[in-house]
Amino acid sequence: MSDMLLQLNFKYNVTSAEYEGAVSPLADQFAAVPGLRWKIWMINETESEAGGIYLFEDEASLKALLESELAAGVMAHPALSDFSVKTFAVMDALTVVTRGPVG
Repeated sequence: MSDMLLQLNFKYNVTSAEYEGAVSPLADQFAAVPGLRWKIWMINETESEAGGIYLFEDEASLKALLESELAAGVMAHPALSDFSVKTFAVMDALTVVTRGPVG
């Protein structure tokens, strides 16, 4: 089965420094998620928007994260809003050509 991507974007209503301080302790928790190959943390300070791109080894692992307490805690955080959650299958052959870090 193909690797799966999760694209998560949201708005934050605190300073960028406060946002980073709040999410920094979560890095180890995300690193321990079964089936997660990697996560890229992203932020757009001008738009007060942040999120991540996640690569999972399979769809079951991706769905397990979305149904986890970790995800529920992020989604319920009062400083975060306007969530966009999208999932994609990775086009492995083309991604390898363009040096994407997959499988």
